[in-house]
Amino acid sequence: DTIKTRLQSPSGFAASGGFNGVYRGLGAAAAGSVPGAALFFSAYEGTKHRLGAESVWAQVAAACVGELFACSVRVPVEVVKQQQQAGQVDRRMLKGAGEILKQSGVGGFYRGFGATIGREVPFAAIQMPLLEAAKTAWTARRDGE
Repeated sequence: DTIKTRLQSPSGFAASGGFNGVYRGLGAAAAGSVPGAALFFSAYEGTKHRLGAESVWAQVAAACVGELFACSVRVPVEVVKQQQQAGQVDRRMLKGAGEILKQSGVGGFYRGFGATIGREVPFAAIQMPLLEAAKTAWTARRDGE
């Protein structure tokens, strides 16, 4: 991920750090993983049960809502991580985030939000109903139905 980010960096691969510090940004990624997943599943389950848990369309809608909530955390964390990997901000998570805030304001944390939603929502809309169907099939098989 770091190498890909550096290859895409406007300042170029070598200027962004080359192969040095390939784990830069790992702390930011780890810090956003648990809250992002918690928001996704809380929103997904809540929405799914409000709309009718057995309905595939409720599962699709719930997955979309879950991704919107999760991306509200995941995108800012990804922005910090990518800028750390490219060597554009301090490698310490809070200091790097502070630099982004100072340079770009709160909106700087949401660069790429639309593109991320455009990628994540369709994936979740397919993945979650398939997961629900697999859980149902597994339970039926396990219980001998």
